[in-house]
Amino acid sequence: MDKRKTILTLEQALALPYATQRFVQLGWRVIRIESPAEEGENAGDPNRYIGADLGYPDLHSYYIAPNVGKEAITLNLKTSEGRQLLLRIIKELGVDVFMCNTLPKRHAQLGIDYATLKQANPQLIWCSISAMGPTHPDRAGYDPALQALTGFTYLTGEAEGKPVPCGIPIIDLKAGDEAFTQVLLAMLIGEKKEIHISMAQCAASWLMTALPQLNFVESEDELFTRSGNEHRSFIPCNAYPTMDGYVYLAIGNDIQWSKFVSRPGFESLYSENRKTNAGRMKEKDTIYQEIGHITKQYSTVDFVELCLSMNLSVAPVHSIREVAGLDFVKNHAMKTQLPNGTVAVLSPPSYDTSFLEQHQYMLSCSPRLGEHNQEIYTACGIDKHEIKELTDNKII
Repeated sequence: MDKRKTILTLEQALALPYATQRFVQLGWRVIRIESPAEEGENAGDPNRYIGADLGYPDLHSYYIAPNVGKEAITLNLKTSEGRQLLLRIIKELGVDVFMCNTLPKRHAQLGIDYATLKQANPQLIWCSISAMGPTHPDRAGYDPALQALTGFTYLTGEAEGKPVPCGIPIIDLKAGDEAFTQVLLAMLIGEKKEIHISMAQCAASWLMTALPQLNFVESEDELFTRSGNEHRSFIPCNAYPTMDGYVYLAIGNDIQWSKFVSRPGFESLYSENRKTNAGRMKEKDTIYQEIGHITKQYSTVDFVELCLSMNLSVAPVHSIREVAGLDFVKNHAMKTQLPNGTVAVLSPPSYDTSFLEQHQYMLSCSPRLGEHNQEIYTACGIDKHEIKELTDNKII
């Protein structure tokens, strides 16, 4: 497969920028479209203006990681001139994929619908991410609200506490991965060219350990109360305090439990009633307290090493800064050059990083608003005088 495919993307926020970032990591060309600046307003992707100030008004920290290695142009698709120019870009640059995460009700209004854009390239693959797909064309897709809609918030938090969303925008990221996958499938199979990604449907697909269980209980309260750090089905998976932090110990079967309670110093946890997971479920709160009393006698490092020696699944509860120092994160982190120096931005999800390895994991800085207008519009056969005119008329 040609690694230098070209993706043209009308993107903002996180779900779609994350999807197209994955294409960047393959060495593909990704060109962002954003609205041109209006007087007195922040233009383009709202995420440009979120997070730490990096010395430029349109380049803040929250925007950086999903957009390294991309190019950016401005184009006013509310105008007929802008919509015609979009078709010209697709044709002249040989765009392979067009992607957007605009409300579906605006696709035809902006001239970005599949029926319109395929006129410029009949082989074009078109992909949209939205809250609930084309059947709900005016539904906005914000991750925390969708976590609430699809049960993630209901399931997360302490039993007697408020429902809370996950600490990262997992539905945004799941939808981005799904868009990435479906575009690759369209290229591989060559059948479906028009792809709609519903963030809500993506979220529901991850309820594999929840939704099917409704068939086997009379009341969902039997299974689906919030459970804090504990696992709903396997005992005693939980977080436990140590002398200097917390560890998460995940014991997933009876053999592992037997090994754990046979260790010198842990024999007090053993009883015949606890030999099976079903038996341990009946005494789970007592078991959690007893294990916590033991773990408090160890440093985090010592307890982790002890459990690893028994081939148990255990981990310290790391801060984000500690995660950044882990070898598998640090050694594969992509980097970029910011105004104040080189920084690590994120780790790719795959070990297949040949493109990144060729470039020493260094990608160009996330583009400024309209940074590549001159280069890309010139490549489309537009001379400098017309580019100036388009700029003056706020078409680009």
